[in-house]
Order: sequence, then structure tokens, then C-alpha cells
Amino acid sequence: MISSNDLRPGVTIQHNNGVWAVVDAMHVKPGKGSAFVRTKLKNVETGSVLEVTFRAGEKMPSAMIEKEDMQYLFKSGENFTMMNTATFEQIELEEKSIGDVCEFLKEGLEGITVLRWDGKIIGVELPNSVELEITECAPDERGDTSSGGGKPATLETGAVITVPFHIKVGDRVKVDTRTRKYVTRV
Repeated sequence: MISSNDLRPGVTIQHNNGVWAVVDAMHVKPGKGSAFVRTKLKNVETGSVLEVTFRAGEKMPSAMIEKEDMQYLFKSGENFTMMNTATFEQIELEEKSIGDVCEFLKEGLEGITVLRWDGKIIGVELPNSVELEITECAPDERGDTSSGGGKPATLETGAVITVPFHIKVGDRVKVDTRTRKYVTRV
């Protein structure tokens, strides 16, 4: 059990039959009435965000999340095979347990974190950025670049992102996996 006074960003709790990570917590002591803690919680499994107010000193169950460092090996059918980099144990994950970031999985990718709670896998975190090759995009365009825009490009994993006009087929680019945006050419 954890007290609402101990809620800080990064702490995980059990709330509404789910596992929630505290994104923001603010202790408020109004001039009249009792103190409370206003929090912003993010569901670890679904990613939905919720604002909840707890009374000061209110107890709630904490959630201990285990993190394992994994490497992506290959895709077999609909499942993705990962290997624990410490024990070399292999597991197979379905696409729904990985989420939409599976578009950035490339064979041999390291730095993947698998989150487990109560023995079941509740989430997968990719590295903040990955380097991938452009396999398909429109030809180099000349013209109005002052607007900043871009053109769609297909990466080697099949993901489609927007890149600047000067990028061409065969270029390697760094992509932010959290925002799905082009970062720089490598």
C-alpha cells in the first residue's frame, strides 16, 4: 500500500482495475477544508490518461512493474519473437500486446523494454529513436520549402512517416518512436 502523499511522477499504482503510472502529482492545501492530491494518471496498458483527486493520506495498492531488456529477433506468422538479453530466454508476443509501435521493429533491434505485472505482459517500450532506411518516397521536389511541409515516405519496416523534401530512396533516417516523426538523416 502507498499513501497519496507519496505519489510522484513515475510511481505506479493499481486503480480502477488497471495499472496506472503517475504522470503529474500536485499536493494542494486549500485555506478551507482538508488537503488533497490532484494527479494525472496514464494507463500502462492502454495509454489513456485520467485526472484523479485523492484525499491526503488516502491509501491505495502500489503496482510493482518488472522491466526486462529484450532484443527483437524475427516475426513468425502474426507473432514477434523477442529474446531476453540477460538470460537468452525467448518469448513470442502478439501484435496487440506490442501496440502500433510494432511498425518500427527491425530484426536485431536492441533496447526494447518489456513490462510485466502480475506475471503477464502489459506493455512494450521501444528505444526513443530508431534508424531505418527509406524504401519508397516521391522524387525530390523543388519549390516552396518555406512552409516547412514534407512528403510521405515508406520505411523498410512498412511504416509511413513525413520527411523533408530533400530525402530520397536509400537514405537512412532517425525516427522518434514516441511521436512517429522524422528526426534527422543519418
